[in-house]
Amino acid sequence: MSVEDQKVLELEQRKEKIYFGGGTKAIEKQKAMGKMTARERIIALLDEGSFHEYDMFVEHDGRDFGMQDKSLPGDGVIIGTGMICGQPIAIFAQDFTVAGGSLGFMHARKITKIMDYALNMRIPLIGINDSGGARIQEGVNALAGYGEIFFRNTLSSGVIPQISVILGPCAGGAVYSPALTDFVFVVENISKMFITGPEVIKTVLGEEISMEELGGARVHSEMTGNAHFFAQSEDECFVQIRKLISMIPMNNTTKAEKIAPAAPLPQYDITSIVPSDPTVPYDVRDVIKALVDESEFLEVMELFAANIVVGFGRIAGETVGFIANQPLVMAGVLDCDSSDKAARFIRFCDCFNIPIVTLEDLPGYLPGVDQEHAGVIRHGAKPSSRRPSRRFRSSCARLTAEDTSPWDRAICAPISCSLGLWPRLP
Repeated sequence: MSVEDQKVLELEQRKEKIYFGGGTKAIEKQKAMGKMTARERIIALLDEGSFHEYDMFVEHDGRDFGMQDKSLPGDGVIIGTGMICGQPIAIFAQDFTVAGGSLGFMHARKITKIMDYALNMRIPLIGINDSGGARIQEGVNALAGYGEIFFRNTLSSGVIPQISVILGPCAGGAVYSPALTDFVFVVENISKMFITGPEVIKTVLGEEISMEELGGARVHSEMTGNAHFFAQSEDECFVQIRKLISMIPMNNTTKAEKIAPAAPLPQYDITSIVPSDPTVPYDVRDVIKALVDESEFLEVMELFAANIVVGFGRIAGETVGFIANQPLVMAGVLDCDSSDKAARFIRFCDCFNIPIVTLEDLPGYLPGVDQEHAGVIRHGAKPSSRRPSRRFRSSCARLTAEDTSPWDRAICAPISCSLGLWPRLP
């Protein structure tokens, strides 16, 4: 065997070792928890054959607490680029089979490298989180890594779409990176997010609670509003991500890709959906489906603050954002949570050149001592403070005027003022 062939063989052997991550036993344990490996997740999410890995052979540089004798393939994270629906994206995935996916200095350097690349190339960034937290053997170096990641989250905010996928534990300071991104995806019985875990809570407060009850997928989808998309399985989650990527632009200087226009499905007839009696509720999502191409509507934060509906659809082949009061839930009134939900969605659409259709049908703000003390004035003002720029409002007004009237049956004047819009008088 020639020297060249020997070196190629050594390279392939090193790659093979890295492909196995933390080893066969660690992978089997990961599978027993109902979870894919980090590499399997990337392959399942991206277009076939499109993934290009960076910095495969990076190792940790820890020298304390016996770390100098340990080998951590890829330092517990996989980074690279690929394609989703033909669009370029940057991605990183923490590997729980390698030291529990713990974040050390070189682990963080790999993540920040792909974050810098995504920002420089103006392409979306997807982060798959599955980590036990900071690597305590590396001390403050690991904590500094989190600071570098947070800093880049803020630099990228409003410039490129940032997507976090929680597919395992995400605890302590690690949760703040997903909180700074645009969309958070969670999966039932797999995703866990919290600042302090059940053991800390039990020690400090004497309260007993499971990880799922404290910070499971359903908790963050229904109660806290930290998660934007909820799925029953990892495969379903990846389908949701691909759908979202197909409907949003790559950065804040472009528009979402336009596709061939299509008519709404015939079963969604707007004249039969909205009743003439203002006391009779209806599902405003059916109204949206009567307006969008092929009646396809991608709802965002579906389980949180259900009295308002936000999400993406297409009209004449172009992506449009929808904000709609939901008469089926609390008569569509606005409260603290629904105001936050609408404001955040408006902000994203304004940053990424997505026009908005607003469907309003509500009696006003939710009255009550609880709401007043929760800060309904402060929260209720957020949709107004997130009011789009004049250029954006103009495009919004044109679209609503041409495609559908944004006013359904009932509207309170202070609400329309808060949303930064006024109804067109008959």
